[in-house]
Amino acid sequence: MSAAHKGPQRIVCLSTETCEALYLLGEQRRIVGISGFTVRPAQARKEKPKVSGFTTARLDKILAVKPDLVLGYCDLQADMAAELAREGLEVHLFNQRDVAGILRMIETLGALVHASAQAEQLVAQLQVGLDQVVQQAAQLPRRPRAYFEEWNEPLISGIGWVSELITLAGGDDCFAELAAHKRARKRIIADPLEVVQRDPELIIGSWCGKRFRPEQVAARAGWGAVTAVRTGQLHEIKSPDILQPGPSALREGVQQLQTLIRGCVEVTP
Repeated sequence: MSAAHKGPQRIVCLSTETCEALYLLGEQRRIVGISGFTVRPAQARKEKPKVSGFTTARLDKILAVKPDLVLGYCDLQADMAAELAREGLEVHLFNQRDVAGILRMIETLGALVHASAQAEQLVAQLQVGLDQVVQQAAQLPRRPRAYFEEWNEPLISGIGWVSELITLAGGDDCFAELAAHKRARKRIIADPLEVVQRDPELIIGSWCGKRFRPEQVAARAGWGAVTAVRTGQLHEIKSPDILQPGPSALREGVQQLQTLIRGCVEVTP
């Protein structure tokens, strides 16, 4: 039996990063359903049925495509995973929260679909790109303080892989101690003036599901004193580029961080 006919043949991807990774592995023929939030690759939205949101799923739609494997992500999809398991479906729930976890997810996914060689090649390519980012960051004259805002009501700082990527790209995460917490509620900044006290030179917003509004950030009480506000260093990275723990974060996301950090250094030497 060839590798193409081994492993699951009808996969539903409840989160976007597994869909992206399967396309990069050349195994997209196995996908029979995706999340409505999928944006990478654009081709997937055109040719694959949308059978779920991120925290909601249409059980009838999923069952209709007759999957032999459902791929999910994190505790937010745990209830969905349990419901599908009770229907007799095989479910694999990934839970990667750091760069190493993202690379491991790709390796595991490759093993599941008998594409380990392709997965190893993709992981190697991503690692080479990250190594280049580190080398370029080493040429910066200094490391600017960066504050990454994942949500604005309440303020939520960046998750683990985001903090890591800021460090790799040459910045210092102002709230690095919160990044280790997997749950968003553990990364809430209760007092917005704590951000003022840490005085980031760069503010990056990625409000998952809605557009970042830098003018609203600048208008917060007391934030006019923040260096990033005074120098206009408030920027957005779209959530699909940085907040999905898959290849895009390790490519597009870190590259955008690198560009913003370099620009910040040039503006506030």
